[in-house]
Amino acid sequence: MIQFGTGGWRAVIGDGFTRANIRRIAAALARRMVRENCAEQGICAGYDRRFLSREALIWFCEVLAGEGVKVRFVNMSCPTPQVMFTVKHLGLPYGAMVTASHNPAVWNGIKLFTAGGRDAAENYTREIQEEANALEEDGIRSVSFEQALSEGMIQLIDPRDDYLDSILRQVDTETIRKRRLRIVLDPMFGVSLTGLQTILYTARCDVDVINDRHDAFFGRHLPAPNPETLVDLQYAVKEHRADVGIATDGDADRLGIIDERGRYVTANETLALLYYYLLEHKGWRGAAVRNIATTHLLDRIAAAYGQECVEVPVGFKHISAGMEARDALIGGESSGGLTVRGHISGKDGLYAASLLVEMISATGKKLSELVQDLFARFGELHSAEYDWPLTPERREEIYRIVMTEKRLPDLGRKVEKTSWMDGCKVYLEGSWVIVRFSGTEPRIRIFAEAETEAAARKLVEIMARHTGLPWDE
Repeated sequence: MIQFGTGGWRAVIGDGFTRANIRRIAAALARRMVRENCAEQGICAGYDRRFLSREALIWFCEVLAGEGVKVRFVNMSCPTPQVMFTVKHLGLPYGAMVTASHNPAVWNGIKLFTAGGRDAAENYTREIQEEANALEEDGIRSVSFEQALSEGMIQLIDPRDDYLDSILRQVDTETIRKRRLRIVLDPMFGVSLTGLQTILYTARCDVDVINDRHDAFFGRHLPAPNPETLVDLQYAVKEHRADVGIATDGDADRLGIIDERGRYVTANETLALLYYYLLEHKGWRGAAVRNIATTHLLDRIAAAYGQECVEVPVGFKHISAGMEARDALIGGESSGGLTVRGHISGKDGLYAASLLVEMISATGKKLSELVQDLFARFGELHSAEYDWPLTPERREEIYRIVMTEKRLPDLGRKVEKTSWMDGCKVYLEGSWVIVRFSGTEPRIRIFAEAETEAAARKLVEIMARHTGLPWDE
């Protein structure tokens, strides 16, 4: 069965990710667009470098065209945020991207976007999911890709320049040029290289690149920018004596950073640094929106400037909705995704990287110094995150413990409140811990934040043992 999660529909290639299921989703979306009288306006559709991504998008668009929907087909692998930008820029009602983002190489999937370039809300994906699962293959109309091209139902487009020019207009390239930074890029065998190189060369940065070839197995690593996957980038930054190392995940909507010393700068730290930079150095004002598993350092920064920090469930669609509701300045998550007011509503690794380079240039400081300055002003908070594979039986058991019976362990600290909004989050004095089920994979995750890494790990350990998850740290 087709099932959408927090980041679109994802499934293992050849198991759930099949031609038949791709066609069902396309038909369900197309019929929705026909009912909404927006089929003529059409859709922008793109794909990443994963195995079968281009072929899957062709199957998808053949059905859209056959069902009467006009398609703007991005005719080269591209970042997810580029498709989101194009939906917004062209005023289209929908967009789609074939990608499984940071999932392992054996996965693929489809992300859907709505007007304004937003991640499709849950009510949209739930209705499309239900209709797709009810469809029979022989009831789906389609035309060949070549026929759709000749009839004008599919139009090949290259929106890259509009997207990159938009980022360049929002970034202070003159300030960056004066700093002459040396940067190492790691696209993690994904789709960010051309865009980031264009932006950084325009700003006169010196750029070295690793892991840039097309490899559908992502170098046999998970295409997610985290400490375990960015070892090559750490070495490269030190080898080239670079000012910063920048990595993006498989579809370039998430960011990973290595400082000039070769240290991994956490996504929480990056998000907090950029929020502080926008408030303190650029003089902007506005709330921050974060998900429930993201640093409370944002709360401290917001309070210092008379702003609010809004907490939402996991899934960037919730962050986008929260930002729109409060005209927020920044929104982000601990997995490396963020966006800023005035750009697209979804997360964008290229824009975030460009803004971070501006921050380093404008402050005149090294990245490691900026992190220390942040902690000196607002206090240190460090996070720990662990995840485990989960069978349906174990999921049911853990769900019963923490969500139904709501049994909690003694965490050794005063409990201020508990939330079951998205998983189980326990707010403690100066810290917090959450256990939640992944919305994109059959896994369970436990996050914690405290004044030291050791204290955060201890909170994870207590919760892991309480739920019967293996712990051998």
